[in-house]
Amino acid sequence: MRKHYDVIIVGGGVIGSSIAYFLRRHTPYTVLVLERNKIGSEASSAAAGMLGAQAEIHEAGPFYEMARQSRQLFSGLGQELKEISGVDMEWVDKGLLKTAKDGCEAERLKDLAAFHRANGEPAEWMDAEELREKEPNASTELAGALFLPKDGQVNAPKLTQAYAQAAVKLGADFMEYTEAANFEFAQMGTGVQTSAGTFYGEKLVLASGVWTGRLAAQTGLHMPVFPVKGECLSLNFMEPVITSSIISEDCYLVPKQGGRLVIGATMRSGTYDRKVTAEAVGQLLEGAIRVVPGIRDGEWEKAWSGFRPQTPDGLPYMGKHPRHPNIYFAAGHFRNGILLSPITGQWMTELICGRKEEQSLVEFAPDRFVLEQMKG
Repeated sequence: MRKHYDVIIVGGGVIGSSIAYFLRRHTPYTVLVLERNKIGSEASSAAAGMLGAQAEIHEAGPFYEMARQSRQLFSGLGQELKEISGVDMEWVDKGLLKTAKDGCEAERLKDLAAFHRANGEPAEWMDAEELREKEPNASTELAGALFLPKDGQVNAPKLTQAYAQAAVKLGADFMEYTEAANFEFAQMGTGVQTSAGTFYGEKLVLASGVWTGRLAAQTGLHMPVFPVKGECLSLNFMEPVITSSIISEDCYLVPKQGGRLVIGATMRSGTYDRKVTAEAVGQLLEGAIRVVPGIRDGEWEKAWSGFRPQTPDGLPYMGKHPRHPNIYFAAGHFRNGILLSPITGQWMTELICGRKEEQSLVEFAPDRFVLEQMKG
């Protein structure tokens, strides 16, 4: 196997795999992806796959613009990836509902609808009757819901698989169970020391999710990333119990193919404990049944957990290392890694190729917390 590449990507989740795909799709660069586990086995496989550009982001600014641009890319991406990889990411474009349990929540969601409409995005308030016309199994106790017709969903594990397999078909190399242990800076490029030997890249991209902060520290950069554990479960139904993804104050419900329903997710900061607790399962089921009572008839499938990569300000890191200009970062996407994967792959490819100015990503700069550390 070759030891020198134009670009080495450390991290084979949805972000790293997307970057590999876009690099091979749009450049002649040779690409190697190093993954410490199995491709897409961490947060990328745990995600429910919602594309909540409007459901998740409630403030105007660069992050809101990024999310909306990324959501738009999915309309053509699914067919493109399927043609190359043979994998269907199961894109569903039926909108998303944010439910209100009382008048107070209803007013807040009506304000959110006004915000989105003021920014040129569709958002419709549905009263209780209109909600049950759309979703007949919704609880009669709900006050209504905000309908966001552009927010869809995908099958998150299949999206990651599609990126990775398409990248391989286009010539990228992937190595699983190969952890980046250390880095060396040599004339022939940046060396990545692994159990399989040292690989050299003209450019290095660190995209290892919640573990990226540790890797950044090995390059001398303070770039805090911390885990937010999410526990989820899934049920099976003979017939789909809902057709739209639903978010309430207590949980989210995402219908999948074949009558499967994903219910999530808890938020537990600062832990790497993978276990799913009985308490978490109970809370999720209780919250889901309050929204859709018929969920109590679902057949248990499984439960799992994952670690979302969070940053202090909630914005991802994208850009160059301040002292090593051939090292790049793409991490910290928190709950929006699936949604932001295509725009991250596109922008990082443009940045690596010199077609995108670093200043255009200043809000996401990897060194934005360095001064704070010095003051501390």
